[in-house]
Amino acid sequence: MLTTRPHPDLATNRDAGWQERAACRTTDQGLFFEPEHERQDVRDRRTRAAKAVCATCPVRRECLLYALSTPERYGIWGGLTAKERGRIRRQRPAGRTDRRGP
Repeated sequence: MLTTRPHPDLATNRDAGWQERAACRTTDQGLFFEPEHERQDVRDRRTRAAKAVCATCPVRRECLLYALSTPERYGIWGGLTAKERGRIRRQRPAGRTDRRGP
């Protein structure tokens, strides 16, 4: 979901072509990442705005699968916050590595 610089892992990931089609590609990446000491009301608005971009994204699923398959601990990826992705990871069976979905 980065817009101005690719995630370091994406540069070597052959399946990362989805990033070129991401709706967030032309959006300020700051929308998707929480700055330190951000007030809760500001965070809530920023998160809603980021999720609205994700909702229109043609590669939302690929983005989410990427974030779930790597220990991506920051930002909104595939329309989910780090906390939301953490819940999914905890619910998935241990050792699950397929790419069928969250």
